[in-house]
Amino acid sequence: MTRTHYQRIQRKKPEDLRSARWFAPDDLRSFGHRSRIMQMGYAPEDWAGKPIIGILNTWSDLNPCHAHFKQRVDDVKRGVLQAGGFPVEMPALALSENFMKPTTMLYRNLLAMETEEQIRAHPVDGVVLMGGCDKTTPGLIMGALTAGLPMIYLPAGPMLRGNYAGQQLGSGSDAWKYWDERRAGNITARQWLGVEGGIARSYGHCMTMGTASTMTAIADAMGLSIPGTSSIPAADSGHIRMSAACGRRIVEMVWEDLRPGQIVTESAVRNATIVAMATGCSTNAVIHLLAMARRAGVNWTLDDLDALSREVPVIANIRPSGSTYLMEDFHYAGGLLALMAQLREKLDLGCLTVTGDTLGAAIADARVHNDDVIRPLSNPVYHEGSLAVLRGNLCPDGAVIKPSACEARFQRHTGPALVFDSYPEMKAAIDDENLDVTPDHILVLRNAGPLGGPGMPEWGMLPMPKVLLKQGHRDMLRISDARMSGTSYGACVLHVAPEAHIGGPLALLRTGDLVSIDIPARTLDMQVGDEELARRRAEWKAPAPKFERGYGWMFSRHISQADQGCDFDYLTREFGEAAGEPDIY
Repeated sequence: MTRTHYQRIQRKKPEDLRSARWFAPDDLRSFGHRSRIMQMGYAPEDWAGKPIIGILNTWSDLNPCHAHFKQRVDDVKRGVLQAGGFPVEMPALALSENFMKPTTMLYRNLLAMETEEQIRAHPVDGVVLMGGCDKTTPGLIMGALTAGLPMIYLPAGPMLRGNYAGQQLGSGSDAWKYWDERRAGNITARQWLGVEGGIARSYGHCMTMGTASTMTAIADAMGLSIPGTSSIPAADSGHIRMSAACGRRIVEMVWEDLRPGQIVTESAVRNATIVAMATGCSTNAVIHLLAMARRAGVNWTLDDLDALSREVPVIANIRPSGSTYLMEDFHYAGGLLALMAQLREKLDLGCLTVTGDTLGAAIADARVHNDDVIRPLSNPVYHEGSLAVLRGNLCPDGAVIKPSACEARFQRHTGPALVFDSYPEMKAAIDDENLDVTPDHILVLRNAGPLGGPGMPEWGMLPMPKVLLKQGHRDMLRISDARMSGTSYGACVLHVAPEAHIGGPLALLRTGDLVSIDIPARTLDMQVGDEELARRRAEWKAPAPKFERGYGWMFSRHISQADQGCDFDYLTREFGEAAGEPDIY
């Protein structure tokens, strides 16, 4: 293996370790630190002269995606000890996508803040970030990028394939599919219960190419995980070995002083975007990629994402963009390393990874074992990348759609809007079997964005009207300022910016207005004249605030819009430099 600069540099000396500020000096303050760590049963032989490795663990009894982290943290510790480090576990906000309401997106930045401050405030020399469930990946990485210490990301891994009545089930994707059939009267309550019990059969995150699989792949392609590890199923014994390998490697990264600032460059962000587009990624990748890149000082924009989407086809035949396969199949077919090898000509192979070596070295021997799962560029699943960024008088700051997961007839479409101001209002209407709606109508949900949701919930895959389901229809154009689950599919325009809650043009749309979409041209417009829009704007009244105190109050005053990554304004690099090392007196 070719050794890079970061593997050849002179290693740090023990007295240069950051943790030595807490434990090495012969004074009263260090006496207090040493005596308290001895209180927990440790001796100087455990920590003296060794890198102290913080392990940020997002395990929780209410996060099924991370149920195995209770054991995996011991595997990480084993690796740290093998490499001569001293491991310390530090619990972090679990952000359970399944159970936190209204949405974990409301708390992604809180996890980022917690991560940054945990790293800065404690006597650690490097960190292992244990995440996987949707927002944990960007939240942990955003905080660690700002903190700047050596870090390595340990992905939770996808769960095993679902199964019911001999049919493979994909998490999320088949929930929507079978729920439509249930509402249409095509499956029984007993069958529905069988789907519930079979769709999630092990620990690990969603095994479709949803947000969790997308974001762990992005972290991997960005160079922040041991290359290729994002594809390993959570229940595979290889995941245990990978966890120990993360522990060993972070110790070496501390001695090498290999920091995320050397890894997450503009080229690395570009690589991650290319890989995301090729996987058939979640629409949520847009918001998280923008936020992560900007924490690293890379001014990545919607236009950058869209430009690459036009150049990079979808080659991962994984649901929901693909038709058949799931993440377990992707792993057996060669996983992310094999996919990146197919993209070799489009990637910057000189980018560093946490191994201290280059991306090119990581994929040098990668091979595809099933070319229907991981396609060659000459036989893609979809001819362009997974996502498209739209602009127009309905979304002047942008909106996102996933063309690879919707019916082809919606590439260009015009129809009358059916507008709802709240989810309960929309839900009552779509269950009304006398609803006056056709397949050409466009369902619109507003006031579900970063401020309106609040937190931009995953409400954007609006349910199909029951009357259309019974007629056999399974897709129609839907527009919202919300997000949708990465496991979702259909002709859903999302992240409309600026959002309706702050007076974006979506707030001015009315039922019956004609709306036109042209995905190849990247446009989304309402056919309403400027004079009429000005009249409506004069009549518009801002909604009441969602919060009057606490974290929600703070969130509402500092959250940015979707096109800016939904970070807090005061956490961005533009706001100011990160805090330095803490005073110790």
